Amino acid sequence: MNWLREWLLGRWGSDYAASIDHLYMFITFITIFFFFFNGGLIAYAVIRWRRKSEKEVTPHITHHTKLELLWSLVPLVVVLLIFFWGFKGYVNSTIPPNDAMEIVVTARKWNWAFEYPDGTRSANSVHVLVGRPVKFIMQSEDVIHSFYVPAMRLKHDVLPNRYTSLWFKPDTAGSYHIFCAEYCGKGHSEMMARLIVDTPDQYEVFLREGDEEIRKLPLADLGKFVYENKGCSTCHSLDGTRGQGPSWKGLFGKVEQWTDGKGHLVDENYIRDCILNPGSVRVQGFEPIMPTFQGLLRPRELDGVIAFIKTLK
Repeated sequence: MNWLREWLLGRWGSDYAASIDHLYMFITFITIFFFFFNGGLIAYAVIRWRRKSEKEVTPHITHHTKLELLWSLVPLVVVLLIFFWGFKGYVNSTIPPNDAMEIVVTARKWNWAFEYPDGTRSANSVHVLVGRPVKFIMQSEDVIHSFYVPAMRLKHDVLPNRYTSLWFKPDTAGSYHIFCAEYCGKGHSEMMARLIVDTPDQYEVFLREGDEEIRKLPLADLGKFVYENKGCSTCHSLDGTRGQGPSWKGLFGKVEQWTDGKGHLVDENYIRDCILNPGSVRVQGFEPIMPTFQGLLRPRELDGVIAFIKTLK
């Protein structure tokens, strides 16, 4: 019921969300009104013109011109109002302003990657400026996904081999959930991210140093944060259970067998190559589905992942 609370309090994450809610509530109230209005007319007719005796004969009434015009024109006007109201909102939602900041969104099993105009990249979290229009240019590297931000009333399919886009103007600073609303495989329910609306000062700090969590956490804790928030948990377990990729439990110091039959010691450089250049790693018994995180992890985040794996004895 968050949408109802937001509507009653007049608070929305974006102006687009406000326009969607106004139309939605209009349709809801008009439906409630006609439900009780028509029910009242039926109840009145049952009482007013009920049959009082067996000899009573129902009058032969063929039509009533005024009533027929009334019950035809009133619904027509209401439906046309809803159509043009919705069409106006649709047009506004598909034509972004010229000054919109463009962010490239890449969907893959099972995480979201974002690239900013200056080349900065992030995974499973995207920072935008409050009051600044934003245009997301979206593509998928594998199957059909759906980019869904409930608080902003944004939802659009993300397709392989073609671009789709959507735009909005965030009005309220804060953190909002991003989901995938199209079933895309085993890790679908865990394909989540965060939309973070920053003030100008907060945004500048993010571009330089990353999220506040990244700046404050110890390395091992930072590695755990990356594991839980950057999509690692969808393929790699921490308890030895086999997943889409090798379990991280006891991984550091282990000798992994590759498809070429050779053994390779898992050390810092090995883990670094797996994360930044996964195409060069072919572990026996696993499909080569690991996406590259080149440009998606800052150096300290990468160090944190290595430190976290070392703790998983």
